[in-house]
Amino acid sequence: MGDEVAGTGFTREDRQRYREKVRQDLDVFERMLRTHAFPAEKRLTGMEIELNLVGADMQPAMKNASILEAIADPDFQTELGQYNIELNVPPRALPGDAPLQLENELRASLNEAERRARELDVRICAIGILPTLMPEHFDAEWMSANNRYQALNESIVNARGEDIFIDIQGMTGERLATYADTIAPESACTSVQLHLQVEPMQFADYWNAAQAVAGLQLAMGANSPYFYGRRLWAETRVELFAQATDTRAVELKNQGVRPRVWFGERWITSIFDLFEENVRYFPALLPECSEEDPVAVLEAGSAPALPELRLHNGTIYRWNRPIYDVVGGQPHLRVENRVLPAGPSIVDTLANSAFYFGLMDRLTADERPVWTRMSFAAAYANFTECARRGIEAEVYWPGYGTVNAVELVQRHLVPLAYDGLAHRGVAHDVAARYLGIIEERCRREVNGASWQVACVEELERKGADRRTALAGMLERYLEHMGDNAPVHTW
Repeated sequence: MGDEVAGTGFTREDRQRYREKVRQDLDVFERMLRTHAFPAEKRLTGMEIELNLVGADMQPAMKNASILEAIADPDFQTELGQYNIELNVPPRALPGDAPLQLENELRASLNEAERRARELDVRICAIGILPTLMPEHFDAEWMSANNRYQALNESIVNARGEDIFIDIQGMTGERLATYADTIAPESACTSVQLHLQVEPMQFADYWNAAQAVAGLQLAMGANSPYFYGRRLWAETRVELFAQATDTRAVELKNQGVRPRVWFGERWITSIFDLFEENVRYFPALLPECSEEDPVAVLEAGSAPALPELRLHNGTIYRWNRPIYDVVGGQPHLRVENRVLPAGPSIVDTLANSAFYFGLMDRLTADERPVWTRMSFAAAYANFTECARRGIEAEVYWPGYGTVNAVELVQRHLVPLAYDGLAHRGVAHDVAARYLGIIEERCRREVNGASWQVACVEELERKGADRRTALAGMLERYLEHMGDNAPVHTW
């Protein structure tokens, strides 16, 4: 959820000063892109995994403070809901067997966290939306003790001026239509965020490529078919997140005001395009100013932190977000890919990331990049179609026309991902371990969402009602997740 803020109440003067500081930061950022030396690309990748906490009854456990105290590992941090935590993975390069080492480290870290959580009768679950989460779980205190979360909640609800309406129609006719007086439904959306460090001149190509394949990521990795007991989209998290953080009343939507959760509306030529859009289109939600004078810092030969620009960027939820950061006094840029849900297993998570990182390498090296041969509207249509239908989606791709997603991935995208990983120095047997999982998902037409639906339907056929079936499915899910088996084998 980003950096902490000091307070929850903001004055008109705070907002005016913040707007001025954000615009100053933007001017300095533009200067830096033209004149400041960013370090040569280290080709580092990073990952964040958002997790859910459940009790023995498979219901959400509002215990993240005590669980984090028991885990006692700084890589695990709080998240919006008291039933959420996040695991942050230190950045690293990919060559050799680094992905395999990462898998082993993640499994060891999660196993230890799970062991300590079980001492408090809590289980840790990586899944896009916790399927047993129901409206009554938000009747009591649900939000983590964090000023940023409280301030964000107040800002979104106040900006909207009315309760948040959640209205999602499922692909089989089931519908959820409900109101929320807080951003509590947002906490249901747990994801894996993939970070890729790039140089300024390369950023636009990587962001465009990430936008082009976002739909295919969902087709392969969808894992959120249920919310509040209803079967909705294969990746319900996409639409739920958009609606749960929407600051626009109906009239503003009709005027074409952009949503805070935003796919975008055009291909870009520079990272500056995205930050400039942020400033032009979106009012501040957390207008907290720092004492930094970015002009003075830059003219003194250092890299300014640009805290206002970064804080503002953190409240605009692009599915591929631009990141400016300073580490050890050195500035760098990252593409933060926010498309994928959490889970099902760690090996599945590594397969999803290998598919993404491999594709990024090859698509950005193409002499005729895919984004020059398809419209941005087509990329967005693919994204929405894959969120709705998952592994069964049909998409548009240049040279293939309208094609089944699994066919496109098998015939074209997996081979590209193999080439990309090889180019990044990943050992072939390591690449085969992870991309082989993507191939098997295609061959069997199974991902996390389709497995969840099939399991619930089986339990319902045996006489279980929906809530009982969801709890039974989640119990099986946790067993398979603990075994680190890829979902197509479940």
